[in-house]
Amino acid sequence: MKKLFLFAIAVLGFAFMSNAQDISKHALGLRLGDSDGFGAEISYQHALGSNNRLEADLGWRDGNGFDGFKLTGLYQWVFPLQNSFNWYVGAGGGLGSYDYDNEANDNDGTFVFLAGDIGIEYSFNIPLMLSLDFRPELGFGNHHDDLDFDIALGIRYQF
Repeated sequence: MKKLFLFAIAVLGFAFMSNAQDISKHALGLRLGDSDGFGAEISYQHALGSNNRLEADLGWRDGNGFDGFKLTGLYQWVFPLQNSFNWYVGAGGGLGSYDYDNEANDNDGTFVFLAGDIGIEYSFNIPLMLSLDFRPELGFGNHHDDLDFDIALGIRYQF
């Protein structure tokens, strides 16, 4: 977590030396974080206008004793800060499934969740975008009725 924080500070420092850019039409990459056992996610963003977009993320985890996946869809509003920096907020939801390998654990099942999203992003002069966001998720379903907090770093190629 400390390395992630220092990396975010370095990205903020680079932001003040670049020019402003609009949000890209498409962005594809990884969202690296952790919440309730789910780590890496494949992330795709599609712009709907100059200041809003859709984001879809597919996360999977093959942990010690369980397998799972999580599909998330978000609608985001993007607001410029300064130069190539934007901040964004969003709302959406998704579904997931997990399966434990041992028979003593009865938490197998499917769940749905509601999600919010708030974050900051930086677009470089090359087709690279870095983001840092906070995503609270409220789950409903087989032993997944709880509130999870997800903080993640996004690395995306813009096209």
